[in-house]
Amino acid sequence: MALTAPQLSAQTFKMALGDAAGGTQWELGKTFAEKLSDKTGGKAKVDLFPNGQLGTEQDTVNNAAIGLLDFSVLAINNVTPFSPTVGLLTMPYVIQSAEEARVLTQGDIGKELVENTIRDAGVRIIGWAYSGFRVLTNSKRPVKTPEDLKGLVIRVPRNEIMIASYQALGINPTPMAWSETFTGLQQGVVDGQDNPYITISAMKFNEVQKYVTNIRYIFSMEPLIISESVFQEQSPEMQKAILEAGQEATVHSFEFLQNTEDRIKKELVAKGMEISEPADNEKAWIESVTTVVWPKFYNSIGGKEKLDNALEQLGR
Repeated sequence: MALTAPQLSAQTFKMALGDAAGGTQWELGKTFAEKLSDKTGGKAKVDLFPNGQLGTEQDTVNNAAIGLLDFSVLAINNVTPFSPTVGLLTMPYVIQSAEEARVLTQGDIGKELVENTIRDAGVRIIGWAYSGFRVLTNSKRPVKTPEDLKGLVIRVPRNEIMIASYQALGINPTPMAWSETFTGLQQGVVDGQDNPYITISAMKFNEVQKYVTNIRYIFSMEPLIISESVFQEQSPEMQKAILEAGQEATVHSFEFLQNTEDRIKKELVAKGMEISEPADNEKAWIESVTTVVWPKFYNSIGGKEKLDNALEQLGR
């Protein structure tokens, strides 16, 4: 039900998006904007700025923290430097399905990470985009085993867990800002990168990449954050509307992934991409990465028991 006019004054918020229009970030942001407008009788308007127009994803965390930006949707790995315990959600091979991603973000673990992010980073997570596994793409050759990676230059975000994962597979990846990635691939500065199918499509990576490997090392999630100082400035009615709109947009994002990923995979194949499955159910990848990376990051995520608890909640 829309809130009555006397409870709210008209406001226009700005929302930054790292990705181009058409991806899961855009879908989450657009849906949130529509829901918030409905709940406030049109009083609250959200303007979306895709494709990093308002700065890099990590810049937007900084700007939201000091109240210069209202909202941002960004990859979870770009929140981790500001609130390390969120790195639990990027620990390789922990999340093995979209349903497991939903269990962790919507349950007690997710609530704790929201509180930690308010404390550590000055931003509040109010919604989640579920984007699918970060599959590996490259322009050189099919990759099925970690050995096939040798000699390839792979772009990664500036995220310690993701860098360490590739190092455990035997290569030194190249950290590169998201805004520079398409050009880096186009010019051959890097040979490959990893992202969900929906992002690959939205960013038109099929124009500069041919080979896809269906690895499952990280399930990509993109939180919708609001500046905590901006949130606290709102009336109780507006805060309630913002939180409800975030939750409803999250539900929509999960359904959007289920309804679109298979179609997008087929479209990318039709555009010339070749998809390979990792050899032996990814066994060599999993063993190489988890045995090295998990112990290395126990402290940053809050202790080994945090990971054990997450695995227990997922029935493993």
